[in-house]
Amino acid sequence: MAAVKSQLKSDLVAAMKAHDDKAKSAIRMAISAISAEEVAGDSARELTDDQEQAIITKQVNVRKDSAQAYRDAGRDELAEAEEAELAILQKYLPAQLEESEVRTIIDEEIAKAADGGPATMKLMGSVMKAVQARVMGRFDGKTTAALVKDALS
Repeated sequence: MAAVKSQLKSDLVAAMKAHDDKAKSAIRMAISAISAEEVAGDSARELTDDQEQAIITKQVNVRKDSAQAYRDAGRDELAEAEEAELAILQKYLPAQLEESEVRTIIDEEIAKAADGGPATMKLMGSVMKAVQARVMGRFDGKTTAALVKDALS
């Protein structure tokens, strides 16, 4: 069992002992998402820490989108519930990068990909692949794509 799932299970026990219903709910959903991914496909498998981090990241993004949708619909109580779950799940993600750090990574990868030539939009795919590999789970993918596009144009 990978480290993230082990930590989730021990935190679930702690949340149950503390009668923390919001934490129990969020942690159970995360464990369920990981377990579903483990048995998806032809045969059951153990997930790596990176794969588990990706699942937690996906769950965090779902909570962000849901909270925004609830806010747009005027359902603040539901948005607050989603944001509470979001805060709990973010504890299981690595420290997030600042935009300035990501811009530095993007500039480095553009320099590598351009190899002394001009930086054009043709490099977008190779730059995004390299940048995503370096910032995986520590910065939003949509924002990364926008920053790369801005840097190349």
